[in-house]
Amino acid sequence: METMTDCQVLQLLISTLMETFGPLLRLRIAGYKCTKPLMLQKGDTVSVCVAQTKSGQFPFMSALEVRSVNSDVYNEVDVDRALFLINRFSYGASGIIRFPQDPYDRIWRPALGGTKTKTVTNDAILIDPTGANDPPSGIFENAITVNSTSDSLYLGTISPLNTPVSMTMYFSEVSNLDLTGQLRSFRFYETTTSSSSSISDPISPPYRTMIVRYLYNYTVDSITDISLIATTNSDLPPIINAIETFNISEVLTDGTDSNDVAALALLQTAFDVLGEWSGDPCLPAPYSWDWLNCSNETPPRITSLYLNGYKLSGELPDISSMDALEIIDLHNNTLHGEIPSFLGTMTNLQQLNLANNEFSGPIPTSLSNNNKLRLTVTGNPSVCTSGKSCATSPGTVNSSPGTVSSSPGTVSSSPGSTTISRSKKKKKSSSLPAVLGTSIPTFFLIWIAVGVIVILRKKKKAVKDNTEPVATASGANENSNWLNKIGEEMMNGVPQNFGSSPTPLLDDSGKSSDVNGQTGA
Repeated sequence: METMTDCQVLQLLISTLMETFGPLLRLRIAGYKCTKPLMLQKGDTVSVCVAQTKSGQFPFMSALEVRSVNSDVYNEVDVDRALFLINRFSYGASGIIRFPQDPYDRIWRPALGGTKTKTVTNDAILIDPTGANDPPSGIFENAITVNSTSDSLYLGTISPLNTPVSMTMYFSEVSNLDLTGQLRSFRFYETTTSSSSSISDPISPPYRTMIVRYLYNYTVDSITDISLIATTNSDLPPIINAIETFNISEVLTDGTDSNDVAALALLQTAFDVLGEWSGDPCLPAPYSWDWLNCSNETPPRITSLYLNGYKLSGELPDISSMDALEIIDLHNNTLHGEIPSFLGTMTNLQQLNLANNEFSGPIPTSLSNNNKLRLTVTGNPSVCTSGKSCATSPGTVNSSPGTVSSSPGTVSSSPGSTTISRSKKKKKSSSLPAVLGTSIPTFFLIWIAVGVIVILRKKKKAVKDNTEPVATASGANENSNWLNKIGEEMMNGVPQNFGSSPTPLLDDSGKSSDVNGQTGA
């Protein structure tokens, strides 16, 4: 036995009671609501959201059934609106008509009409239901009518009130009037307390086939009745086989921008923790996803992502299609890899917080040079600034609004510029030891050499005084002048090496640099 949903059981109960007690029966079942919207699907998926309308409610759904219909069914409806079923009646039917008689499993409930109506049976053996909305042939086997052309066939008051409705009515002649030469012709009438006016052209149903007539975007109130009234030249009273009545919704949005939805799907694929959120991220407006904000435009755009502390681990996928983003907050996660360059292409981005992750490598210049962006990258030890070798000295990046700084070396972002400066003190500290290393040993060696020469000179003079008391003046003078000349030259070299600059050294670029850090060609 086929299992029936609560909605179907209640519909069967209502139909049985109506068959037993007639059309005057009015039922009120507390807590029961069965909504049947009909809308055009514009994407690959459809989201269904049950949300509270009052504080303290606990939304729930007992069952959800989905039926697909051809695109040409109910095509009189604006594609940007939905139809919500009010009722669907098969007049004079002996029971519910649905699948397999109805290819779309629409449920046609039996109805008898008012107190002056009567049921008539179609004498056609075969009825061709081909036409608008693909109705089942079973709804044309019976119809309701009234006793004479002077009587109105009352269809009742439509609810809800003061909202636009769509009425679809189905007609098929129950007898071959060509054999009798009779005419059946009637119109729709709108009746109020003060007047009654026609709202349609004359209708003459065909035999063995069917026709459909619509009242679309029609607004009624509490004193408006709909009736079928015979035209003055009609031989027979009006008839009707079936009717569908829908409430027309407000204009529907297309949901969140498709590019934003696609980017969110990439995030959910990359990070499993985000998979528990489903449905449209922005709609209904009061119930957007917890970690994002949306704009009020149509369709909505995602303007902020707040994913701080969501335990995201891995590389950040390309979400550049979310080009309306103004804020991206990803701090306190374990994201790794280089900071994606696509972030610099997001022209509306104003705040980007990547602090306390495991990013590495350089900061893209498209981010560091963006004077409109508040960039935070603290707590990523392996991030380095542009202009410095990341492989040899990763450094620490400390970012504040408009500034990205790292030591040694500084990258300072000011409006429209990025400057890189290396400390000259580091050059002095690296070259001064080499200068002292060459100057101080030379100083001591010179003084030792001078001392040795003086001692040797004195010893030589003493020997000459003892062995050659009589010597030529010219020979003594020549030896003395030679030694004095050597001593003077060596002594003259001492202050020159000690007080003046040493031989220029080469810096990292291959240019010469003195102790003061001046660079020569």
